[in-house]
Amino acid sequence: MKKLSVCVLFGGMSPEHEVSLRSAESVLNHLDPNKYNIFPVGITKSGSWILFGGKDYSLLPSGQWENHPDNRQVAISPVRGQGLLSFEGDCVVRERIDVVFPVIHGENGEDGSLQGLLQIAGIPYVGPHVAASATCMDKCLTKLVADQANVRQADWLLVTRQDLEADEAQRLNAIEAKFSYPVFVKPAGTGSSVGVSKAKNREALSKALHAAAKYDTKVLVEEFINGREVEVAVLGNRTPAASVCGEIDSGAEFYDYDAKYISECSRLYIPARISDGASEKVREAAVRVYEALGCQGLSRVDFFVTYEGEDVVFNEINTIPGFTSISMYPKLFEASGIPYSELLDQLIELAQKA
Repeated sequence: MKKLSVCVLFGGMSPEHEVSLRSAESVLNHLDPNKYNIFPVGITKSGSWILFGGKDYSLLPSGQWENHPDNRQVAISPVRGQGLLSFEGDCVVRERIDVVFPVIHGENGEDGSLQGLLQIAGIPYVGPHVAASATCMDKCLTKLVADQANVRQADWLLVTRQDLEADEAQRLNAIEAKFSYPVFVKPAGTGSSVGVSKAKNREALSKALHAAAKYDTKVLVEEFINGREVEVAVLGNRTPAASVCGEIDSGAEFYDYDAKYISECSRLYIPARISDGASEKVREAAVRVYEALGCQGLSRVDFFVTYEGEDVVFNEINTIPGFTSISMYPKLFEASGIPYSELLDQLIELAQKA
């Protein structure tokens, strides 16, 4: 049986570069080299594309991979049939690529940009396609679609960077008229909780808005939902399936970047500590959101389940969820009976059928 050639793309120029390196390390260590010809391609923070020439993927998280002596400069050609181009002096070598597995989180990785390149190149790839990726990356657009799908979500207000610069006091007054403290403030287009803050008063709100506006021209302000943070992994194309529910106890004010990737204060509960009825509602809502947004392949869908009454409230969706050793997406499917390596096989197969 012919091996498939799989290109794992990682790194990127977004603030989530380091998270991507950790995800890629896990993915590369779990891909079976007996099944696949593996091409690990990293994008540096400055935008260079490098085919990693080593086999020790533990070099990725520290950034040491960039200096491996066997590295080569590469590019994915937008011309159909050319695949991966590597440059050796004056020579260009073409490598056939059957599937691309993007593990680039955030800007230019899961916002439709990379998906557009792969679509033009005619190369199958893991995860949602262009429109779904762009819509899911923009939290404002996601919320509009979720509204149309009749999925309950936290009430929200959009603040633009231009609004903030023109009349900050007016923006603050409008937010305070709509919400009680605390509120959450988020850039519209980041993941991994980058730029997200919880504001408990006007001064903190002002700081949070300016912090979020550094990452995006659009900023969301959301009402506080007093509930458990529950996540569901979804897998599939036309008939997607939801995993068991998992719960995150952040051990902090909320599940921020530090709680996710740096500190050891957070705890994961699989299955989530909610009733069977609430669990089924979360899983059903996850698939409804996934289908309404036009996703395929995979996504992780995040909810709150209120402490009082166990109401299910949609939070957000992530089309290239973390694949680190501690990430929820692979852990949830492992708990659902699909081990990590088998999950990667299924994702690659779904990419070919999309």
